[in-house]
Amino acid sequence: MDEDLAVWVAGLDDLFGRVNGRFYRAEPRLRARAYVRGLLAPLAGKNGWTLAEAAGDSTPDGMQRLLNKAAWDADGVRDDLRAYAVEHLGDRDAVLVVGSTGFPKKGVKSAGVQRRYSSSAGRVENCQLGVFCAYTSSNGRTLIDRELYLPKSWTEDRQRCRGAAVPDEVVFATEATLAKQMLARALDAGVPARWVTAGEAYGGEYKFRSWLEQRHIGYVVAVPHSQIMPLTAGRIRADHLVAQAPSRSWRRLDCSSGTGRPRMFDWAMASLPTSPGTTAVQWSRWLLARRALGPSNTGELEVVYYLCCGPTGTQDEEMIRVAGAHWAIEDCLETAKTEVGLDHYQVRRYDAWYRHITLAMLANTYLAVTSAIAPKVMAVRPSRAHLAESGVYWHM
Repeated sequence: MDEDLAVWVAGLDDLFGRVNGRFYRAEPRLRARAYVRGLLAPLAGKNGWTLAEAAGDSTPDGMQRLLNKAAWDADGVRDDLRAYAVEHLGDRDAVLVVGSTGFPKKGVKSAGVQRRYSSSAGRVENCQLGVFCAYTSSNGRTLIDRELYLPKSWTEDRQRCRGAAVPDEVVFATEATLAKQMLARALDAGVPARWVTAGEAYGGEYKFRSWLEQRHIGYVVAVPHSQIMPLTAGRIRADHLVAQAPSRSWRRLDCSSGTGRPRMFDWAMASLPTSPGTTAVQWSRWLLARRALGPSNTGELEVVYYLCCGPTGTQDEEMIRVAGAHWAIEDCLETAKTEVGLDHYQVRRYDAWYRHITLAMLANTYLAVTSAIAPKVMAVRPSRAHLAESGVYWHM
């Protein structure tokens, strides 16, 4: 037990050795280390008070100062954790996944807060919306980037923005635009990945898909059932095209990618015509349909539609694997919320949100890497006491 605990602590020392240079003074550097150790501890709630108590402080002032006032580079820490993730989890066949989650908040002063539908809560509520990028490979998965979505009700009210420390240069950006910013950072940094996958909020935007093609990275993105598909002559909606699929074109496959949680669906794939000059040389487009095995509450079989683009000759199973990788971001967000307090913060400022989320991602990435390279160490995760220390054809 002591030997495994020593391995755990040594791994954390190595991780903080990578980010030390992002903190300009000793006090915030040590405070950040204590903050992350608290996030990794088995605390019931991970707010300023509980993290301070775990660190041996009598008040939360130090933890609050770390998030609100101390001088350190949160984006630099993000870059370091991304490099750390790639070093240990990197794979040329990896998938970059983008998605969002809501953070319920009371009042109207937290940066970006607004009443909206929260998929995590399954209802309309007052919340902030975070857009995230996850990295998933055969070696593991973790969150590597984050952006806070600011609705127009905020960006068009500069006084309100200044009250939450939103910089004047921050302007309105859609979720898809924020996703492109994160993907660009990953690709520019040389993160090894062959594919991107995303939900309808992103895949339904033509500009998002076009941007991915310009970056020469394959994609499997969900689109609405009404998405228009190009044919050799004319166009057709995605759901109407799938309705024409021969019964023999449907195959029952698991898209869990070896995660240990089987996800069985019926799948059908159709090749689409490619307009000259719209994609990279020897790349093709497809329509992928995922059909549930049983009826939903409405009595109908739910079908999800994906537009795909990638190297000509890509196997159906590969694109189904990429479609299944979309669940990685949900798994990562759930783990980060339950294990390292991603949603436990009590800050209102724009910059403080990024700081807490970044440190939580750092803790989450440490868990992902530790689980991948030393699974048995996870069984002796330090206690609170220790840490206080038509033209279309169907594929058959």
